[in-house]
Amino acid sequence: MTWSVGSHSFTSRLIVGTGKYATFDQMNEALDASGAELVTVAIRRIRLDAAPGAGLLDHLDRARYRLLPNTAGCFSAEDAVLTARLAREALGTDLVKLEVIGDAKTLFPDGEETVRAARMLCADGFTVMPYCSDDPVVCRKLVDAGCPVVMPLAAPIGSGQGIRNITNLRIILETLDVPVIVDAGVGTASDAAVAMELGCSAVLMNTAIAGADDPVKMARAMRLGVEGGRLAFEAGRIPRRLYASASSPLDGVVFAGE
Repeated sequence: MTWSVGSHSFTSRLIVGTGKYATFDQMNEALDASGAELVTVAIRRIRLDAAPGAGLLDHLDRARYRLLPNTAGCFSAEDAVLTARLAREALGTDLVKLEVIGDAKTLFPDGEETVRAARMLCADGFTVMPYCSDDPVVCRKLVDAGCPVVMPLAAPIGSGQGIRNITNLRIILETLDVPVIVDAGVGTASDAAVAMELGCSAVLMNTAIAGADDPVKMARAMRLGVEGGRLAFEAGRIPRRLYASASSPLDGVVFAGE
């Protein structure tokens, strides 16, 4: 089953980053193991003037992966819009992962600046995928600004803490009629599975894979976690009960001597 962001459709529900790998070969092995179709690139950290064969873009199979440039490193709406426009010219895509950071230590997003940048970019024809807090009000404002998806954090970027506020995620999922992608904070495959079991459309991660002892194995684990979580969501879990419910009910059973 495919899912969509604006006019873009995907099969894989795992989106992965390209940073922090020991080598480009390791990165490509991990991307392959993840099954991802959409991969993020930090446009402000790419050396577009790198010697042939020395830059990140030289090591990504553009026929296989669709690139999602992000505005990482931006602290104002104006910087993010400029970076997105540069990415569109350099990479030929209207997709952009919008990041406007409000605090350099925690890397928490600036909600006000993110919404402001989203309005400008959506009006300029971008398909905006905004990294944001798990604040349902901010998420609604981003959708009202024209974003076809929201990407609330599960926990601080790179922290590996997993989903810290399931209640807020549930509210976002129930009140918005757009795909919800968990972005940031995932640490292991069970975190990804939980996000998918809640009904999220996808999970985006980088550090959890690139920072693992074996990034390739972790990439495959994340793929399986996302796939398993989605299947469980679609299957519909049994309700939680306080008391036992026998797997083999005794109703209608006739016991010896009766």
